[in-house]
Amino acid sequence: MAFFRDIREDINAAKEKDPAARNGLEILLCYPGVWALIFHKPAHWLYRHKLKLIARMISQFSRWVTGIEIHPGATIGRRLFIDHGMGVVIGETTEIGDDVTLYQGVTLGGTGKDTGKRHPTIGNRVIVSSGAKVLGPFKVGDDVKIGAGSIVLKEIPPGCTVVGIPGRIVRRYGESTSDLNQVNLPDPVAVELESLRRRIKMLERKLDEQTKGAAQAEPEAMKDKEAGNDENI
Repeated sequence: MAFFRDIREDINAAKEKDPAARNGLEILLCYPGVWALIFHKPAHWLYRHKLKLIARMISQFSRWVTGIEIHPGATIGRRLFIDHGMGVVIGETTEIGDDVTLYQGVTLGGTGKDTGKRHPTIGNRVIVSSGAKVLGPFKVGDDVKIGAGSIVLKEIPPGCTVVGIPGRIVRRYGESTSDLNQVNLPDPVAVELESLRRRIKMLERKLDEQTKGAAQAEPEAMKDKEAGNDENI
Protein backbone atom coordinates (compact mmCIF):
# COMPACT_ATOMS: atom_id res chain seq x y z
CA MET A 1 0.00 0.00 0.00
CA ALA A 2 1.08 3.55 -0.72
CA PHE A 3 0.52 4.49 2.94
CA PHE A 4 3.15 2.03 4.23
CA ARG A 5 5.47 2.78 1.32
CA ASP A 6 5.37 6.47 2.20
CA ILE A 7 6.07 5.77 5.88
CA ARG A 8 9.04 3.60 4.93
CA GLU A 9 10.36 6.39 2.70
CA ASP A 10 9.91 8.96 5.49
CA ILE A 11 11.88 6.76 7.89
CA ASN A 12 14.64 6.24 5.32
CA ALA A 13 14.79 10.00 4.67
CA ALA A 14 15.25 10.64 8.39
CA LYS A 15 17.97 7.99 8.57
CA GLU A 16 19.78 9.52 5.59
CA LYS A 17 19.58 13.16 6.69
CA ASP A 18 19.99 12.91 10.47
CA PRO A 19 23.44 11.75 11.63
CA ALA A 20 21.96 11.00 15.07
CA ALA A 21 19.55 8.40 13.65
CA ARG A 22 20.74 4.86 14.34
CA ASN A 23 18.02 2.61 12.96
CA GLY A 24 14.51 2.58 11.57
CA LEU A 25 12.86 1.37 14.78
CA GLU A 26 14.32 4.24 16.79
CA ILE A 27 13.11 6.70 14.15
CA LEU A 28 9.61 5.24 14.14
CA LEU A 29 9.32 5.32 17.91
CA CYS A 30 11.11 8.56 18.75
CA TYR A 31 10.88 11.02 15.85
CA PRO A 32 7.87 13.37 16.10
CA GLY A 33 8.33 14.49 12.50
CA VAL A 34 7.63 10.96 11.27
CA TRP A 35 4.52 10.69 13.44
CA ALA A 36 3.25 14.07 12.29
CA LEU A 37 3.38 12.75 8.71
CA ILE A 38 1.72 9.48 9.71
CA PHE A 39 -1.20 11.41 11.24
CA HIS A 40 -1.33 13.82 8.29
CA LYS A 41 -1.91 11.13 5.66
CA PRO A 42 -5.40 10.00 6.86
CA ALA A 43 -6.27 13.57 7.89
CA HIS A 44 -5.50 14.83 4.39
CA TRP A 45 -7.53 12.01 2.81
CA LEU A 46 -10.52 12.86 5.02
CA TYR A 47 -10.13 16.57 4.27
CA ARG A 48 -10.20 15.94 0.51
CA HIS A 49 -13.34 13.82 0.95
CA LYS A 50 -15.17 16.65 2.75
CA LEU A 51 -14.89 15.13 6.22
CA LYS A 52 -13.15 18.25 7.44
CA LEU A 53 -14.14 18.18 11.10
CA ILE A 54 -12.70 14.70 11.66
CA ALA A 55 -9.63 15.71 9.67
CA ARG A 56 -9.11 18.76 11.88
CA MET A 57 -9.56 16.68 15.02
CA ILE A 58 -6.81 14.31 13.86
CA SER A 59 -4.49 17.20 13.03
CA GLN A 60 -5.10 18.81 16.42
CA PHE A 61 -4.39 15.52 18.18
CA SER A 62 -1.18 15.25 16.15
CA ARG A 63 -0.23 18.77 17.19
CA TRP A 64 -0.77 17.89 20.83
CA VAL A 65 1.32 14.73 20.55
CA THR A 66 4.18 15.95 18.32
CA GLY A 67 4.32 19.76 18.70
CA ILE A 68 4.01 20.00 14.90
CA GLU A 69 0.93 21.62 13.37
CA ILE A 70 0.10 20.50 9.84
CA HIS A 71 -3.27 21.59 8.50
CA PRO A 72 -5.04 18.61 6.91
CA GLY A 73 -5.52 20.62 3.73
CA ALA A 74 -1.76 20.93 3.13
CA THR A 75 -0.35 18.90 0.24
CA ILE A 76 2.93 17.19 1.12
CA GLY A 77 5.24 15.35 -1.26
CA ARG A 78 7.35 12.28 -0.62
CA ARG A 79 10.25 11.92 1.82
CA LEU A 80 9.66 15.11 3.80
CA PHE A 81 12.04 15.25 6.78
CA ILE A 82 10.98 17.37 9.76
CA ASP A 83 13.97 17.47 12.09
CA HIS A 84 13.12 17.92 15.80
CA GLY A 85 9.93 19.62 14.63
CA MET A 86 8.76 21.50 17.71
CA GLY A 87 6.90 24.63 16.65
CA VAL A 88 6.66 23.77 12.95
CA VAL A 89 3.46 25.17 11.36
CA ILE A 90 2.26 24.25 7.86
CA GLY A 91 -0.79 26.13 6.59
CA GLU A 92 -3.88 24.87 4.79
CA THR A 93 -2.98 25.72 1.18
CA THR A 94 0.72 24.92 1.50
CA GLU A 95 2.19 22.63 -1.15
CA ILE A 96 5.48 20.87 -0.46
CA GLY A 97 7.51 19.00 -3.06
CA ASP A 98 9.67 15.91 -2.66
CA ASP A 99 12.81 15.51 -0.50
CA VAL A 100 12.24 18.71 1.49
CA THR A 101 13.80 19.30 4.91
CA LEU A 102 12.23 21.48 7.62
CA TYR A 103 13.89 22.28 10.92
CA GLN A 104 12.26 23.27 14.22
CA GLY A 105 10.31 26.51 14.44
CA VAL A 106 9.63 26.77 10.70
CA THR A 107 6.39 28.41 9.59
CA LEU A 108 4.94 27.92 6.11
CA GLY A 109 2.09 30.37 6.55
CA GLY A 110 0.10 33.29 5.21
CA THR A 111 0.25 37.03 5.71
CA GLY A 112 -3.39 37.39 6.76
CA LYS A 113 -4.25 39.44 3.66
CA ASP A 114 -4.90 36.77 1.04
CA THR A 115 -7.88 34.56 0.37
CA GLY A 116 -7.98 31.24 -1.46
CA LYS A 117 -4.36 30.20 -2.02
CA ARG A 118 -2.75 31.83 1.04
CA HIS A 119 0.34 29.76 1.74
CA PRO A 120 3.59 29.03 -0.12
CA THR A 121 4.42 26.35 -2.64
CA ILE A 122 7.74 24.73 -1.78
CA GLY A 123 9.71 23.04 -4.56
CA ASN A 124 11.76 19.86 -4.46
CA ARG A 125 14.93 19.41 -2.38
CA VAL A 126 14.39 22.64 -0.42
CA ILE A 127 15.92 23.18 3.03
CA VAL A 128 14.19 25.57 5.44
CA SER A 129 16.43 26.12 8.44
CA SER A 130 15.51 26.66 12.09
CA GLY A 131 13.08 29.45 12.85
CA ALA A 132 12.61 30.55 9.23
CA LYS A 133 9.22 31.89 8.10
CA VAL A 134 7.90 31.61 4.56
CA LEU A 135 4.75 33.71 4.36
CA GLY A 136 2.46 34.19 1.38
CA PRO A 137 1.06 32.47 -1.74
CA PHE A 138 4.24 32.37 -3.83
CA LYS A 139 6.64 29.68 -5.00
CA VAL A 140 10.00 28.72 -3.58
CA GLY A 141 11.89 27.01 -6.40
CA ASP A 142 13.71 23.70 -6.40
CA ASP A 143 17.04 23.35 -4.56
CA VAL A 144 16.57 26.51 -2.49
CA LYS A 145 18.23 26.88 0.91
CA ILE A 146 16.65 29.29 3.43
CA GLY A 147 18.89 30.34 6.31
CA ALA A 148 17.97 30.15 9.99
CA GLY A 149 15.68 32.91 11.22
CA SER A 150 14.99 34.29 7.73
CA ILE A 151 11.62 35.73 6.76
CA VAL A 152 10.75 35.12 3.11
CA LEU A 153 7.94 37.23 1.66
CA LYS A 154 8.34 36.85 -2.11
CA GLU A 155 9.07 34.26 -4.77
CA ILE A 156 12.49 32.64 -4.81
CA PRO A 157 13.93 31.26 -8.07
CA PRO A 158 15.44 27.76 -8.13
CA GLY A 159 18.94 27.15 -6.84
CA CYS A 160 19.16 30.17 -4.53
CA THR A 161 20.33 30.68 -0.96
CA VAL A 162 18.23 33.17 1.04
CA VAL A 163 19.09 34.78 4.37
CA GLY A 164 18.00 37.76 6.46
CA ILE A 165 14.89 39.75 7.35
CA PRO A 166 13.34 40.21 4.91
CA GLY A 167 14.93 37.31 3.06
CA ARG A 168 17.44 38.29 0.41
CA ILE A 169 19.07 36.13 -2.23
CA VAL A 170 22.78 35.92 -1.51
CA ARG A 171 23.72 33.06 -3.81
CA ARG A 172 22.31 31.66 -7.05
CA TYR A 173 22.91 28.12 -8.27
CA GLY A 174 25.59 27.60 -5.64
CA GLU A 175 26.39 24.46 -3.70
CA SER A 176 23.84 21.65 -3.64
CA THR A 177 21.36 21.87 -0.79
CA SER A 178 22.10 18.25 -0.01
CA ASP A 179 24.77 19.81 2.21
CA LEU A 180 22.96 20.51 5.49
CA ASN A 181 25.61 22.96 6.75
CA GLN A 182 23.64 25.91 8.15
CA VAL A 183 26.69 27.71 9.52
CA ASN A 184 28.65 28.91 6.49
CA LEU A 185 25.91 31.02 4.97
CA PRO A 186 26.67 34.51 3.65
CA ASP A 187 25.68 37.39 5.95
CA PRO A 188 24.12 40.19 3.83
CA VAL A 189 24.32 42.69 6.69
CA ALA A 190 28.05 42.06 7.11
CA VAL A 191 28.52 42.39 3.35
CA GLU A 192 26.72 45.75 3.30
CA LEU A 193 28.70 47.01 6.31
CA GLU A 194 31.96 45.99 4.67
CA SER A 195 30.91 47.81 1.48
CA LEU A 196 30.11 50.96 3.49
CA ARG A 197 33.42 50.70 5.36
CA ARG A 198 35.36 50.53 2.10
CA ARG A 199 33.47 53.50 0.66
CA ILE A 200 34.11 55.59 3.80
CA LYS A 201 37.83 54.77 3.55
CA MET A 202 37.84 55.82 -0.10
CA LEU A 203 36.07 59.10 0.69
CA GLU A 204 38.48 59.77 3.57
CA ARG A 205 41.45 59.29 1.22
CA LYS A 206 39.94 61.69 -1.31
CA LEU A 207 39.25 64.24 1.41
CA ASP A 208 42.84 63.96 2.68
CA GLU A 209 44.18 64.43 -0.84
CA GLN A 210 42.02 67.51 -1.37
CA THR A 211 42.99 68.93 2.04
CA LYS A 212 46.69 68.40 1.32
CA GLY A 213 46.30 69.93 -2.12
CA ALA A 214 44.55 72.97 -0.67
CA ALA A 215 47.23 73.32 2.01
CA GLN A 216 49.97 73.23 -0.60
CA ALA A 217 48.15 75.66 -2.89
CA GLU A 218 47.59 78.24 -0.14
CA PRO A 219 51.27 79.35 0.25
CA GLU A 220 51.61 79.62 -3.53
CA ALA A 221 48.52 81.80 -3.65
CA MET A 222 49.90 84.02 -0.89
CA LYS A 223 53.21 84.42 -2.74
CA ASP A 224 51.38 85.35 -5.92
CA LYS A 225 49.30 87.88 -4.00
CA GLU A 226 52.37 89.43 -2.36
CA ALA A 227 54.14 89.62 -5.70
CA GLY A 228 51.14 91.37 -7.18
CA ASN A 229 51.13 93.91 -4.36
CA ASP A 230 54.83 94.63 -4.87
CA GLU A 231 54.25 95.29 -8.57
CA ASN A 232 51.44 97.69 -7.77
CA ILE A 233 53.73 99.65 -5.48
